Amino acid sequence: MIVGVPREIVDQEYRVALTPQGAHELVMEGHRVLLERGAGEGSSISDADFRDAGAVIVESAEDVFSEAEMVLKVKDPQPSEFHLLRENQILFTFLHLAAKEELTLDLVRRRVVAVAYETVERPDGSLPLLAPMSEIAGRMAPQVGAHYLEKMNGGRGMLLGGATGVPPANVVILGAGIVGSHAAILATGMEAHVVVLDNNIEKLRYLEHILHGRVTTLVSNKMNVREMVREADLVIGAVLVVGALTPVLVDEDTVREMRPGSVVADISVDQGGCISTSRMTTHSDPVYVEHDVIHYCVGNMAGAVPRTSTFALANVTLPYITEIAGLGLKEAVRRDSCLAKGVNTVEGRVTSEPVARAHGLEYEPLEYVLPIDVDSGQLFGRPE
Repeated sequence: MIVGVPREIVDQEYRVALTPQGAHELVMEGHRVLLERGAGEGSSISDADFRDAGAVIVESAEDVFSEAEMVLKVKDPQPSEFHLLRENQILFTFLHLAAKEELTLDLVRRRVVAVAYETVERPDGSLPLLAPMSEIAGRMAPQVGAHYLEKMNGGRGMLLGGATGVPPANVVILGAGIVGSHAAILATGMEAHVVVLDNNIEKLRYLEHILHGRVTTLVSNKMNVREMVREADLVIGAVLVVGALTPVLVDEDTVREMRPGSVVADISVDQGGCISTSRMTTHSDPVYVEHDVIHYCVGNMAGAVPRTSTFALANVTLPYITEIAGLGLKEAVRRDSCLAKGVNTVEGRVTSEPVARAHGLEYEPLEYVLPIDVDSGQLFGRPE
């Protein structure tokens, strides 16, 4: 298979979808790897590194898209890239389609095979390709919050961990998944007062166990969320519903009641955000103020540490990449039900129910479209 890797064009997105080690694995298995010139520079990986690994360096994104049977990216295609996609081309990247109607409709119209990192899902509900970026974003969130709580950055002028005789900042984390748990670990390590809310008791129990009681856990409901957020100095949005729009947990009235100079870091903004006043920002212009509250809503947060993020992402995506390249998509998803859940569009149809629901489109199960039985791994005909 011809595998292509273009340079990312999202604002200050320096990650790259493949490492030299990954390129070498693919080449050794008989595949051809095309890489746009300079694609790895933001992650401190030179073209020479990729060339030594067996990749072919091409001059432009057009060169990549025109030849590649499978295109690997980190972020979703931007409008200026839509025209480069073509029918039956496999696009493997973060997509977050439930929050992106224009992209969804274009992928359907162009009959692109869109496979989303964030919806590849194991039987236990874990998301192996989203996990490393969630871990990094979670670890970054308390650092970002601490930065914007400083007075010269517009905040209340608070040190997250307080000082002798002075109480620490109140950090409220909405969600106890990978993002929320890592944010809690870092925030408690910075000696903040941390409250985590989730509707999953087992996740809350796990956090209390690993943090030895240094975190307060609460069941997430409207009253608890409102009371905690109103008293927070830093709110971290870490809510995820796989493939679907994020539910809004914090309404505008609650944001209005927060203290002036407090900070919101909504990491779930990629899927719409869990705070009503959240809207996507970029690394070039990361924050805005609404109701005297600083909002940090950068969609590609992990892109700020691209070398760490690139290698963390490549570690988990490569097995799936080699699976698709070696077997072809149909056989790969027939054998791997986890990968099958990553397929969002194919042959002009939406095969992700949350995405179809978000945009009012018809949903067709993947096994009706290919057709395969993604549970038993047996081929079967399309129902009459």
